[in-house]
Amino acid sequence: MKEGKVFLKMRRLNRKKTLSLVKELDAFPKVPDSYVETSASGGTVSLIAFTTMALLTIMEFSVYQDTWMKYEYEVDKDFSSKLRINIDITVAMKCQYVGADVLDLAETMVASADGLSYEPAVFDLSPHQREWQRMLQLIQSRLQEEHSLQDVIFKSAFKSASTALPPREDDSSLTPDACRIHGHLYVNKVAGNFHITVGKAIPHPRGHAHLAALVNHDSYNFSHRIDHLSFGELVPGIINPLDGTEKIAVDHNQMFQYFITVVPTKLHTYKISADTHQFSVTERERIINHAAGSHGVSGIFMKYDLSSLMVTVTEEHMPFWQFFVRLCGIIGGIFSTTGMLHGIGKFIVEIICCRFRLGSYKPVHSVPFEDGHTDNHLPLLENNTH
Repeated sequence: MKEGKVFLKMRRLNRKKTLSLVKELDAFPKVPDSYVETSASGGTVSLIAFTTMALLTIMEFSVYQDTWMKYEYEVDKDFSSKLRINIDITVAMKCQYVGADVLDLAETMVASADGLSYEPAVFDLSPHQREWQRMLQLIQSRLQEEHSLQDVIFKSAFKSASTALPPREDDSSLTPDACRIHGHLYVNKVAGNFHITVGKAIPHPRGHAHLAALVNHDSYNFSHRIDHLSFGELVPGIINPLDGTEKIAVDHNQMFQYFITVVPTKLHTYKISADTHQFSVTERERIINHAAGSHGVSGIFMKYDLSSLMVTVTEEHMPFWQFFVRLCGIIGGIFSTTGMLHGIGKFIVEIICCRFRLGSYKPVHSVPFEDGHTDNHLPLLENNTH
């Protein structure tokens, strides 16, 4: 029994020593309320500090809710797969007069019958369609000026409205004077040439040819409108550089050329994950005149080449631990900064007030005595005798 009591006493002593040691390690000592002095200046600084903390916390929370796009680059090692070309072009000629196909550097021909459809259409747009085209061209001009808008388009993919041309809302009995060529083709992942020219394409031992001899030269009109042109997986909501482009031919023998550089792109957002392609384009148009040295064939030619680099676009979000650390930094930094500024301001005010008080005391004139001594004290009472 005695040994048990001794053991309990020793445990209590060890516990008290441990608690006293922990108290000595306290980095946040408590000050009694009787020793705390409040002031109006301190309250004002505290109010400013709390207001600033609240505003910065709201701003930081908005940043935490937002996402951004991260771009990574690597060499594209996939050369065996096929490249998909999505096409929706309207040419101001009748469908029986034009033909479209692809010829790549490997001299492999992909005919339009493998995935494209020819549909008679009216070249002139209705008022609603013209408004759609004007809006799309406005977006294209803004994208050329503000490249960061592309991130917004990536994040809004599949959530925004489709960029396809809306159907006509006016009289559908208008006589078709154009041909809408739309669909998709699968080609090799090498440089190639997609073109629309006069006559249907036929195989040829040295490549291919178009039956243009049966078409009257006066009917040549390669005015065209590109409603959609993209490479890779079709992603609704993505606006491509040539979407909404319209070209009007001023001569029957006119050639329109588009030089396209295609960049493989993997898109990973919180909404979608797709293997698509971005591209840049350079345009050129000229009139065919063999006498003047301008040789070629009238038509629309899109010469594309693939980049050896692949871009991975990933949507990222600030992790919670980083948001918490930044929030603690804001609160602690404002507390420390306002405390130092308040102390410095208080010190400066005290110095100025102290000098002002010292300057308010004027020197007292000494009163001489008969024995030569002086008296620096003023009399407490002054009697005025009449």
